[in-house]
Amino acid sequence: MAERGITERSAEWAEAVVREHAHVERASREDQVLERIERVRRRKARLREDNITLAHGAGGKATQTLIEAVFLEAFRNPLLEPLGDSALLGVGGASLAFTTDSYVVSPLFFPGGDIGDLAVNGTVNDLAVSGAVPMFLSAGFILEEGFPVEDLRRIVASMKDAAERAGVRIVTGDTKVVQRGKADGCYVNTAGVGLVGRPPPGPVRPGDAVLVSGPIGEHGTTVMLARGELDIEADLRSDTAALNGMIASLLETCGDSVRWMRDATRGGVATVLNEVAVDAGVAVVMDEDAVPVRPEVRGACELLGIDPLYVACEGRMVAIVDSSVADAALEAVRAHPHGAGAAVIGRIKEDPPGLVLLRTAFGGTRIVDLLVGDPLPRIC
Repeated sequence: MAERGITERSAEWAEAVVREHAHVERASREDQVLERIERVRRRKARLREDNITLAHGAGGKATQTLIEAVFLEAFRNPLLEPLGDSALLGVGGASLAFTTDSYVVSPLFFPGGDIGDLAVNGTVNDLAVSGAVPMFLSAGFILEEGFPVEDLRRIVASMKDAAERAGVRIVTGDTKVVQRGKADGCYVNTAGVGLVGRPPPGPVRPGDAVLVSGPIGEHGTTVMLARGELDIEADLRSDTAALNGMIASLLETCGDSVRWMRDATRGGVATVLNEVAVDAGVAVVMDEDAVPVRPEVRGACELLGIDPLYVACEGRMVAIVDSSVADAALEAVRAHPHGAGAAVIGRIKEDPPGLVLLRTAFGGTRIVDLLVGDPLPRIC
């Protein structure tokens, strides 16, 4: 009897040793992986391709490399280096935000919007998430020979309506026409100027809450299905909208407790959270169950093998706020029509710095890295 008890205790001890060894070995492997990731990120960006590919415009790793290795390398200056949605400028005692963007969506008209209101809303949002009050926009058009004038009128009317809703004015512009076959009907470039009336927010800190203003992935999924190349039907509309009113309410309610804001366009929520994780040297930990995704979007993405976290939004903001005001921030955003589906989706942690993690519905955790390749069609 005593001998059997000793044997059982020995077996239990051996199992405990094996478990501890496995835990240490697993932790060691995780440390090695994290160290490799950090080494790669510390390397100077280098463009390895000889020619531009579609992946360079997808908003993921290839885009980041192109920007850092070519454009930032050539144009580097203190105003550009933050690589924010807008440059923050001091002009004659005033603080201004200045942004520009180009829109090449296909198809030009899709459920819930078109390239015109997309261009206005996107530019307004880039200014608003920078803490500015959007004021003036420019509009440049590259038109293909043979493009229907009636379609151009529709686009221009859509831009006019979107600008009125956002409270901005289109004050200058340009038009170019290229030969048939040299463009995809119509491209639009916009630039915007806004007035910054508040000091830059404090740094992102561990413990801060991560908030998204509504269900994600609706714009990108809508555009993918509108192309007609996929045999999938879903009742979806783009979320394209100007968010400056909602953002103004959030800032009025929470003030300096709003640490950081970004609209989740190319590359989706995953991309913008990777940017803040690297820039602030923190970890972003999301809860999968907390991320709002409409069933239609989730179903379409599952059929296509696409993660909604990487799908573009055009009317959704990601904000990081002090945890003490998380409830108030959520209430302020939900009070606006464009923020009715807002949710707190995660928290800022200290470790592992520079990474975005997702706690899955199955109880595990996975790294949400920048988008690799070009799995999506042109959507903005």
